[in-house]
Amino acid sequence: MFDTKEEKVAMNKVIERFRDEMKKVRTGRAHPDMLSGIKVEAYGQFMPLNQVANITIGDATMLVITPFDPGNIAAISSAIRADSALGLNPADDGRIIRVPIPPLTEERRREIVKTASEKVEEAKIAIRNVREDARKDIKEAKLPEDAAKRAEKEIDDLTKEFSDQVDAEFKAKEAEIMKI
Repeated sequence: MFDTKEEKVAMNKVIERFRDEMKKVRTGRAHPDMLSGIKVEAYGQFMPLNQVANITIGDATMLVITPFDPGNIAAISSAIRADSALGLNPADDGRIIRVPIPPLTEERRREIVKTASEKVEEAKIAIRNVREDARKDIKEAKLPEDAAKRAEKEIDDLTKEFSDQVDAEFKAKEAEIMKI
């Protein structure tokens, strides 16, 4: 009998990575994970923003960034401005940085959905790669023909289940993005 535990674990990792990517997608509301991809040049090297500052939500349309070292304020502001995918314009008062989240236009919402759909395809490709690896393992195991067919069907069912899960999460995110 072929054990699918390894494949389930691998597909669950793909789902977790997909969820993390979806958290970064802008929905019109302020969320600290929006800035999780920002790297700031501080102390002579590039560091994730959350390692040089504290990110909080001021209100539904405002992020407040409090640097651990006030000397990094200019570097943090420029790093946020440099990420054109976010389209944010931070303002600082010497102690903290305020990042207003502008309302999304219909056109921008559609662009964001399109970008998010690329992440869906990446996740599905990763799931299919796990399926292909499992099929190779089944062939290498030299199982009896009926056991091999059963194992392949089990892997195909698992692939469909995880692909459907990615689709469902994307549909929910799409609805969140398009909601005004």
